[in-house]
Amino acid sequence: MSAGTGIMSDMETVLITGANRGIGLALVSRYLAAGNHVVATCREPDLAVDLKNLQEQSAKLEVLPLETTSEAQTRQLVSRLSGRRIDVLINNAGVMGGDQQELQNMDYAAWLDAFAVNTMAPFRLSVALLDNLLAAERPRIITVSSQMGALARQSKGALIYRSSKAAVNKTMQVLALELEAQGIIVCPVHPGWVQTDMGGAQADITPAQSADGLYQLIDQLDASKSGRFWSYDGSEHPW
Repeated sequence: MSAGTGIMSDMETVLITGANRGIGLALVSRYLAAGNHVVATCREPDLAVDLKNLQEQSAKLEVLPLETTSEAQTRQLVSRLSGRRIDVLINNAGVMGGDQQELQNMDYAAWLDAFAVNTMAPFRLSVALLDNLLAAERPRIITVSSQMGALARQSKGALIYRSSKAAVNKTMQVLALELEAQGIIVCPVHPGWVQTDMGGAQADITPAQSADGLYQLIDQLDASKSGRFWSYDGSEHPW
């Protein structure tokens, strides 16, 4: 049993995208603290100072390059991880979509980019790593989404971000059904309103608080919880 209270094994391998800052970096720290092996990816590892510092402190941290929208880089990552078990894949990398996403002020190129990063990339990587996940006893695919993508919430603005997160929620719901027979658990998660570059300083919780809640949630996931939308505090979030 790990430092968590769930059913996690003594040592799991966790792959986290967008791991150089914010929630991703906090998740890296949380999983390392629990004794797990972490594969952290980001676009420019050489510039990821905080990840480098963590790597100096722990031999269980591996930092690899990945631009999640790049098919070529995804193939390179998969090749590098060939034959290795991945217990948990956390699709954390995401973008807000820029400042122009209002009714009369829409950046359509940014909208396409947001769908590429927030919706398509998590699917691409999840499918690409299926062999690695199937080597695990309890494989889990987690995609960091947002309550802003929930159709049950009615709010204005941020059309790019909201629509890309709503789309990835549906994508993960369908993927859960597609992979059910193979025993892979798939869930989108709401990380809370977090004090990051995206969430702003006025947000409710710190990255560490979000990461701790997500860690506990992911620790407890089983097949009965697959294909459902969860919040970092362990509660089920309305779609």
